Amino acid sequence: MNTLLLIKEIYYNGFRNLGHFLVKRYFKIFSWFSFAMFMVVLYAFVYRVATGFPFD
Repeated sequence: MNTLLLIKEIYYNGFRNLGHFLVKRYFKIFSWFSFAMFMVVLYAFVYRVATGFPFD
């Protein structure tokens, strides 16, 4: 029983901060992707306004 508790403690300590790291990395990548997509939309809108596209 003591061996199982030691193994549980080793895995708990090994993977404790892994979730925080993955979530932090995911949100950083997602924010850069969102910013890039916003810049594409902004570019397309400015291009349409500059070329005289009729927004009907």
